[in-house]
Amino acid sequence: MTHPLIDRLSTELGWPYLDSAEGLAAFTTPEGVHVLFVPGDPARNLESADVAVILPELRMAFQGRFDCAVVGDAIETELREATKVFKTPSLIFYRAGEVIGAIPKVRDWDEYMARITQILTRSQAA
Repeated sequence: MTHPLIDRLSTELGWPYLDSAEGLAAFTTPEGVHVLFVPGDPARNLESADVAVILPELRMAFQGRFDCAVVGDAIETELREATKVFKTPSLIFYRAGEVIGAIPKVRDWDEYMARITQILTRSQAA
């Protein structure tokens, strides 16, 4: 992690920082919905810091219906290839170890609310 707003997700909010396939599996397979924040390179993509600020607000707006983790550089490329979500920053939603949706790039609040509502109602991989 190289940006203070991204770092705070783990240091202040206590979100897991995933830097191994094992850690990724351990986070995404339990019951419930899990969101992976894939920041990309915050030095090249200024939207990464924006999403780092927006995601905790989204989690509160959805009253904790999902938990969140930050994806580290060590597994980012592999994850992006496996999920076919190539744009960053992105939010990748999992249920029971399966991808149920993704939201790449920064979006307007209303679009986040609508798309996350749709994703949370899905029952299988999208």
